[in-house]
Amino acid sequence: MQFIDLGAQRDRIRDRLDAAIDRVVDEGKYILGPQVTEFEQKLAAYVGVKNVVACANGTDALLLPLLASGIGPGDAVFVPSFTFAATAEVVALAKAEPVFIDVDAETYNIDIASLEAAIAMIKAEGRLKPRAIIPVDLFGLGADYAAIAEIAERENLLVIEDAAQAIGGSIDGKMCASFGKVASTSFYPAKPLGCYGDGGAMFTNDDEFAARLRSFAFHGKGETQYDNVHVGLNSRLDTLQAAILIEKLAILEDEMIARQKVAQRYRDGLHNVVKVAHVPQGHRSAWAQYAIETPHRDALKAHLQEKGIPSVIYYVKPLHQQVAYRDYPVAPGGLPVSEALPTRILCLPMHAYLSAEDQDRIISTISDFIASKSAQHAAE
Repeated sequence: MQFIDLGAQRDRIRDRLDAAIDRVVDEGKYILGPQVTEFEQKLAAYVGVKNVVACANGTDALLLPLLASGIGPGDAVFVPSFTFAATAEVVALAKAEPVFIDVDAETYNIDIASLEAAIAMIKAEGRLKPRAIIPVDLFGLGADYAAIAEIAERENLLVIEDAAQAIGGSIDGKMCASFGKVASTSFYPAKPLGCYGDGGAMFTNDDEFAARLRSFAFHGKGETQYDNVHVGLNSRLDTLQAAILIEKLAILEDEMIARQKVAQRYRDGLHNVVKVAHVPQGHRSAWAQYAIETPHRDALKAHLQEKGIPSVIYYVKPLHQQVAYRDYPVAPGGLPVSEALPTRILCLPMHAYLSAEDQDRIISTISDFIASKSAQHAAE
């Protein structure tokens, strides 16, 4: 059993992938070949934005909007603590300061009350200037962008949607990666839309900002790469990866439908056993991960491993407790949810090709284990 079965997906579109790869190799346009533009246009149409700017990886896709916006020393950028390091890493790389926010206990996305309190704290201190918010669509579920947009407009803050796990997700029919002034995503192989290496992209409806992103991603170029108007990066999506992504994008919506069925089967089978993933009304998760919570997490993980069932803990420690980030500001009142989740959360196998038989085995194994723990507790 695979935690994420890329092999099953590859078998489904093997002939198309092989042909696409062969075409790139035969044409010899390995850097910024026509498939890059084709992929950008097709992804823009899928997400419903005017511009997609492809780049080398998901971390660059977060860093480049900061650089293009002039965010740097003396600036505060508000980020959730319960997420992957890249969300805060890019802020530090831009020489600004990440300000860590707690997450909501149900959605695992940025907590609005914590965000408001942190903004007020930074303004009162006066050391940093509030400049941006980077909400994360964690595990594929869109953040509360209605509330975030209202705060951002009031405080004049840039919103950079971190949709690294959420391509294919939506809120009231509006696709993830279409919120905020700019959104970013990753095409790391394990993502719902992933390539066979590293890759990323940025999304915006602002044509002028899209042009700035392209410049910063290509050594800060002006008219040509030999006309440098900014200090930029070398961050391009390889033509080979773009060709692969075109074929994967073609089946993404079908895979999204399959992921919803897998998630519903988990919910139906486990909602009376453990705390299952919560999806607010109107939201569609891309289900990059399926998370459950239980006080017996470590014992359950070990039991699943004994039974040949893979599981992963996302994340073992919140960012504000990591050595690299522990000296940065934290929202007033602390981050109790972000600190508690690492002791309780466990992610189960989740992909579009998970068979009902395998899923039933996962569900029954968890159910039996939790039942035995409950019986043991009752006996004591």
